[in-house]
Amino acid sequence: MDHKPPMSDRNDVILEQIDRALKCYSEARSKCTSDYLVELSSIQRTELMAILAATLERVAPRGSRYAEAADDVLRGVGFFQSQSFSYIVGLLKALRADCESGLLRTLQELIHGEIFGDFLEMADYLVDEGFKDPAAVIAGGVLEEHLRVLGVKNNLPIVDGAKPKRADRLNAELGDAKAYSKLDQKNVVAWLDLRNKAAHGRYNEYTKEQVALLIQGIRDFVSRNRA
Repeated sequence: MDHKPPMSDRNDVILEQIDRALKCYSEARSKCTSDYLVELSSIQRTELMAILAATLERVAPRGSRYAEAADDVLRGVGFFQSQSFSYIVGLLKALRADCESGLLRTLQELIHGEIFGDFLEMADYLVDEGFKDPAAVIAGGVLEEHLRVLGVKNNLPIVDGAKPKRADRLNAELGDAKAYSKLDQKNVVAWLDLRNKAAHGRYNEYTKEQVALLIQGIRDFVSRNRA
């Protein structure tokens, strides 16, 4: 019979793996004159990104917003682009903070717990640390997931064939069903637009301050329109 180690022991293992990856990044960063690590060879950069991404994939709860945010970031800025390092490091630091505080949970616990608040807090953390782009992606992911839950609550289909229904279409249908006000509906349109810009690398089209307002707005929207 298999026995899982105590939660505190599992947290220690996760913290150790994250710290090892962050140490590799810090050592590489110390040899460079900028955050973009341009002095590293392509092989060194590939090896470092592989360590960071593999660590995040290994320790993040499967199917969680941590893992999904990493996928979004890597698709958005490209595996070999310099900005990827800062974003993945930001996610690892946020994940480490949650783990150290005892907030890291299994996916099932996240679903049944305060998942939206947890990840909006992580987005706040990333904004404060200067990582506005992954913060926008994470906050936008919270919004999209809440729209799906509201869709289920209001007996609306949340899939289109075999694929999840687009968030903008679901927002329109929720507005037509009077699940929330027209003002909320218009705000959701704007929030989804900012999230899409972040996910597709259009980073110069919005500011850190706008991302902070995005997070605040989504937090208020979720609290007023409970599912």
